[in-house]
Amino acid sequence: MASRAKLLMIQGTSSGAGKSTIVIGLCRLFSDQGYKVAPFKAQNMSSNFYTTVDGLKMARVQAVQAAAARSLPDPDMNPILLKPLGEYRSTVFLNGRFYSEMHAKEYYEQFVLAQGFSVALKALDNLRRKNDIIVIEGAGSPAEINIAKYDIANMLLAQKVKAPVIIVADIERGGCFASIVGTIQLLQPVHRKLVKGFLINKFRGDTTILEPALKKLEKMTGKPILGVIPKVGFDLPAEDSLDGGVAARTDLPEESWNWQIDLVAKAIRESSDMQRMKEMVGL
Repeated sequence: MASRAKLLMIQGTSSGAGKSTIVIGLCRLFSDQGYKVAPFKAQNMSSNFYTTVDGLKMARVQAVQAAAARSLPDPDMNPILLKPLGEYRSTVFLNGRFYSEMHAKEYYEQFVLAQGFSVALKALDNLRRKNDIIVIEGAGSPAEINIAKYDIANMLLAQKVKAPVIIVADIERGGCFASIVGTIQLLQPVHRKLVKGFLINKFRGDTTILEPALKKLEKMTGKPILGVIPKVGFDLPAEDSLDGGVAARTDLPEESWNWQIDLVAKAIRESSDMQRMKEMVGL
């Protein structure tokens, strides 16, 4: 095993594009190939918690991703966890432990760059020393230009650790192609270079009807389409009602996670260019 794990980052054109789901599938697929894998999300806002055997808190979806990677859930996989309280306030957990309650303005302007980013980088470094590959999940969209200078969960992190980025877009709700082109256009040039390709997610129907649009998209962006992932029905715990199964249940027992993880992994394996993704990572 290399002394420091390789990296692959999955970002999305929006919340609910399927970042969490793609990370779940890729963690299982890399694990199936014999790699030691861990998921990572620098900063997550969720009310759906998982408590580790040590009593530490992390987002439940990162625990699902850990199960997909055949790893034990570890707060290093989600070092900054925000629980929304309303009125722009959140409870902040660092490394699984309560840290503070903060208003969004205080969090962005006083905490995230001064303290939060170093916490996240240290957690990622811990994981890199113990694994072959880390599959990183972004948050929301990297093109939220109003908070881009504070956005440690997306391109600031990718740039700092030199992670190749794949951007996921949800085709089910429409506007998929516009969201891809718009995202690329709004990124800074240095961040645009980190994007290595796109995945179209939640497609229903015959993929051949997309081919003219995909070719045009590749020409416009200069980036390859790495796959068109079909809509998969599953019931794994998710970030919110936009991103996951029919009900995005929070009470699903862990014993039922595995077969659904394999279902997601199979869909990704059969509809995307895994070999190309491995080459991007350097495996």
